[in-house]
Order: sequence, then C-alpha cells, then structure tokens
Amino acid sequence: MVHIHLAIDLLYGVNAPGADFIFNVQAAHAPQQSVVWEELQVSQPVPLVMHTDPATRTRTLRLTASPGPLTLRYRATLDIDHHVSQPDSVFETPVAQLPPDALAYIYPSRYCQSDCVTAMAIELFGQMPQGYRRVQAIQQWVQGQVRFESNTSNSMTSALDTLNDRKGVCRDFAHLMITFCRALNIPERFTTAIDFGADPALGPTDFHAYVEAYIGHRWYIFDPSGTAIPMGFVRIGTGRDAADASFATIFGNVVTHAPRIDISAETSRQRGWDMPVHRAEALSTDGGRPAGG
Repeated sequence: MVHIHLAIDLLYGVNAPGADFIFNVQAAHAPQQSVVWEELQVSQPVPLVMHTDPATRTRTLRLTASPGPLTLRYRATLDIDHHVSQPDSVFETPVAQLPPDALAYIYPSRYCQSDCVTAMAIELFGQMPQGYRRVQAIQQWVQGQVRFESNTSNSMTSALDTLNDRKGVCRDFAHLMITFCRALNIPERFTTAIDFGADPALGPTDFHAYVEAYIGHRWYIFDPSGTAIPMGFVRIGTGRDAADASFATIFGNVVTHAPRIDISAETSRQRGWDMPVHRAEALSTDGGRPAGG
C-alpha cells in the first residue's frame, strides 16, 4: 500500500462578465484508492455543484465565477492498495464478455482515430499472443518510437499527428497507445493523475496522462511516456481521450496561470505503507468484475 499526500492550487483571473468552470481535480473514489482525508476551497463565495460519474468514478465540480481572481485549493491524503497480478496470467477480454461500460473504449474518438491504423496495428502486433504482454508491447513500441519533448503539441494534436511527428508530451503518448489498442479491439481509456516520481528535469510537478487497458476483466495501468512511477499515481479522471478528462474546462474570458502541484509519499513499516517504485507486475486500482458482468 502507498500513502500519498496531494496538494493542487489552480489560479485564474476572470474577466467580465464572468465565466463557467468544470473542474476535474479531486481524487477518484476507486475500489482500491481510498480518500482518507480531503479539503476543497474556492476563493469566491459561489455555489458549488458536485457530481460523480457512476461508471468511471470521476468527480467533477461546476461553478460560475464572478470577475476577479479565482483560486481553487485542493488537499488530499490517500491510501492506494493496488490489485497486483502476474502479467502472464492476464488475458484479453473477448468483446462478447465486455461489460457495457467498457464498450465505449473500443471505438475511435476525437484524438484516437483507431480506425485509421488498423492495418498497421495488425502488422505490428496482430500475431502476438493476446494478453497483458501484447498491451505491454504496444506501450514499449510507443515509448520507443516517440520522443518526449515539451511544447511540441497542443490541444488539437491527435494520435495521428503524434504518429507522424514522433514527438510529444504524456497526453500524446497516451493517445497513440490507446489508438493502437482500440484498433485491436482492446478497450483502453485515457486517465489523468499526478506525475509522482517524474524527473525534475522535465519541469515542475504537473497533471499526468496515462492509460488503463481493460484486460483480465479489470482496468490495468500502463504509462506509455515512462516519465513517472505508476505505483504512485493518484487517479483523478478517466475518459475516451483528453477531451473527456481535462482538469479544467472553461467557458468565458479567463487568464490562466500555471498550476501549483505537490505530491509526496509517506512510508511506515508498522502501517504497511511503502514507497512507490517501478514494479514488473500488472497493477490496477479497479475492483474488477466477473466475465460478462
């Protein structure tokens, strides 16, 4: 189990006549990710509308801000007790056995045009034994083919752009891996977290994009950019691609400032808290479900 402390500060300047915000920064209530304590503060005295998606457990906050400064402050402490499997024991789930909430993740989406790379995916990975190792091979291919380079993509960059340019940031790696997996009928979703353990040379701690593949009747974690430590991810939002999982969606004239984020792990032998490390096993924060469930 890992014991994580998380702090997020988002700062904005709202221009007249005001703006609407949809935030997705609170830790998800996943089966094996428990929010021990949390605190959310908004600097303006405005009504807050909370919602939790029943399928993904993504938590959103909506508000309408008045002109002036706006600060959102989120603090949380979490226990994450991963489900751990041996990779060779995790097999792909046949389409006929996929639960309804996984079906949306086998189709193309705005940033993941999987129908455009089917032939390439079959040529590269179609003859491999189906299971965790095939998904891992896709992750390793993406990581080996794409160079991590800041400020090389934008909100319009899709998986096809990344496949052509061979460079990008974590969301671009995630979109490309998702695209190849969906081309092989492997459900895969875009997931946001905080990048625990990232190399400081990459910049300040920030929101991180990784993927979860539905195999073995469970959503397993993969980090195609390879820039952080999956065991230390605090899962926040999930969706078909980045369009569904932005940490802030803004409607109005707003000046944005860089987020201030901090994440740390606390260890205790007596309490069973371990430092996040890279592990060879398959990890999941999902509770799983029976075949066809």
